[in-house]
Amino acid sequence: MSDTLFQLVADYGAWLLAVSCFLSCLLVPVPTSLLMLAGGAFVASGDLDMGNVIAAAWLGAVAGDQTGYHLGRCGAGMLDRIATRWPSRKPTIDKARALVAQRGSMGVFFSTWLVSPLGPYVNFVAGASGLGWRQFTLWDAAGEAIWVCGYVGLGYGFADQLSMVADVAANTSGLLAAGAVALGLGWMLRARWRKARAAAAS
Repeated sequence: MSDTLFQLVADYGAWLLAVSCFLSCLLVPVPTSLLMLAGGAFVASGDLDMGNVIAAAWLGAVAGDQTGYHLGRCGAGMLDRIATRWPSRKPTIDKARALVAQRGSMGVFFSTWLVSPLGPYVNFVAGASGLGWRQFTLWDAAGEAIWVCGYVGLGYGFADQLSMVADVAANTSGLLAAGAVALGLGWMLRARWRKARAAAAS
């Protein structure tokens, strides 16, 4: 499969990255991270231009996030319908809702790169909850820049060890997501403990 993906990047270059980033932000199962790693590797070999690769991937990701945001704003019940049709996604949707409720625009920022599996759901939630468009766009664009530059940069820096980097990146993404959830739960428990302690003292 990896060889096929690499060949697609070689054939279609930055256009493929733009389309894959756009679709992945709308819950389409596309191996975008691997494609960006491949894009970085082709930049290292001189077959693609770094500026074009980063710009295409970033614009595609931001456009996908904007589409998700506006879909959420126009159809507030969409996430409930997704959770009903695919019950396995309900825990992820609940985490996305909690992230936006607790962190607002900063939750959008972290969902693009630190807890990227939540990203598409956070876009829908942000639109449905009425989070301001300017706030959403600013923090989303900043977060996507980190996500794109991180993966393309890894592909560029470790072009001769791309398979190993792809495995490490996938595992790291999972670890970061788990760590972020753990930190969030710890913060909530700490806040409740302090509130209870203050109430007892008064």
